[in-house]
Amino acid sequence: MCNDNDVIRTFLRIRQNTLTWCSDNALKNQNNALSIQIQEGEKNMGKYIVKRVILAIFTIFIISLITFFAMNAIPGGPFNSEKAKSPAVMKELEARYGLDQPLIVQYKNYMAGVLHGDFGVSLKTDRPISDIIGESFPISAKLGLLAALTAIVFGVVLGSIAALMRNRWPDRVIVFFVTLITSMPSFVIATLLLYFFCIKLGVVQAFSSGSNMILLPVLSLSLSPMAYITRLTKTSMLDALGQDYIRTAKAKGVHQYKIIFVHALRNALIPVITYVGPMIGGILTGSMVIESIFNIGGLGSKFVSCITNRDYTMIMATTLFLAVIMVGANLITDIVYKVIDPRIKLD
Repeated sequence: MCNDNDVIRTFLRIRQNTLTWCSDNALKNQNNALSIQIQEGEKNMGKYIVKRVILAIFTIFIISLITFFAMNAIPGGPFNSEKAKSPAVMKELEARYGLDQPLIVQYKNYMAGVLHGDFGVSLKTDRPISDIIGESFPISAKLGLLAALTAIVFGVVLGSIAALMRNRWPDRVIVFFVTLITSMPSFVIATLLLYFFCIKLGVVQAFSSGSNMILLPVLSLSLSPMAYITRLTKTSMLDALGQDYIRTAKAKGVHQYKIIFVHALRNALIPVITYVGPMIGGILTGSMVIESIFNIGGLGSKFVSCITNRDYTMIMATTLFLAVIMVGANLITDIVYKVIDPRIKLD
């Protein structure tokens, strides 16, 4: 009998050791598989970033090419709008700024200077364009940053309220506001705000003027993207609240606050992140008109002015500068989107 018990104990010990060995091997295999997936993910992310950077550089090159030759294809020149000049003076000016050379040579010389950080000088003011951008861009950056933050914060808050109070009066009021704002371009909003606050109420001139007038321009630039973010957040939040993991959290008795702000809102913000890149582009292009309306000396108003004056070098420099910002913003948005949601396939 003892021998039988010894055999049984030996068998059970061997069985336990075998199960432990299998379990350890399975855990090691899982860890190895996870490590391989992480390495492949990092490798794919690296390839994706390199691919997108190359595509961004190519995009900026195409923009510069189209801008330069389209600008020179328009009849007239940078010196034609001024008082009449003698042919000798015109030739001297063209030779001074290199406008007497073939277009392809002008483009090559200009891009060579840009690659060395030299944007040239303005054909109207004869000032270095780098100085002009350095003075005006901080104003536009401040305006754009405040508009973007306002749009994101209020858009997410209003969208969340509309989703949580669906088919009730707050939802209907927010939907009406979103529909109304979406139907109006930013320059119409700016005109209405100027008329209401400055002419009817007269409250803005008392504390702001010129470049310091920041409240109305920020509202003008932020309302349209705010309306879109509100609608996007509401749709994403409703979709998130209907997912199985939310129902499971409710069944487990998780606090409503945690369900909304930790689980639902975090996933609902992913589509909002993808909109940040296009939103920055929209704010940059919209600021060109808004800065002119409010007489703000930012880069947008400088860009409109240089187009009116046919300032070729200034047009090229501001176009390239804004293109780099817009392309860079979209590139960063795509990368952050992938980091936040690894399920997104890298193309």
